[in-house]
Amino acid sequence: MVTIKKYSNRRLYDTSQSRYITQDELAEMIRAGAEPKVVDAKSGEDLTQATLTQIVMESRGASKHLSVPVLLQMIRMDAGALAEFLGQTVGWALQLYLSAIRGVASLPGMGSLPFANPLASLMTWGPWRGGAERGGESVSEVELLRREVQTLKSELDAIKDKQER
Repeated sequence: MVTIKKYSNRRLYDTSQSRYITQDELAEMIRAGAEPKVVDAKSGEDLTQATLTQIVMESRGASKHLSVPVLLQMIRMDAGALAEFLGQTVGWALQLYLSAIRGVASLPGMGSLPFANPLASLMTWGPWRGGAERGGESVSEVELLRREVQTLKSELDAIKDKQER
């Protein structure tokens, strides 16, 4: 575990390297496998979640992919409902998505598909961008998911048929 001290001016100090680091350097450390603990330099308060959220939203560009109506709804939710939504729904959806990507990528001939950055793919996918409208008609997210699953099933069936020949 790497301890990072965060100062009131938002500067980050890596205690293991005895130097200041940028938010991008912290993100690189995490991608390389580090498990940081970010603490307030003065009070010792654990700021890990807030700092990681900041990295996701700022340096990974996630905020650009959340529509204004979705952000407004999230702000209007009470703290408990928002915590439940983010804690359960987003975590579940991400795990489901990553499992599906691993499954498809493991099929013969599918390794070259553009799944090198699954999170980027997830954040630009229709429903996350507020894509509840297609072709001028309003479509529920459930219906969009059904259509997506049906498309994936059709593509997998075509691949299976091709392999059997």
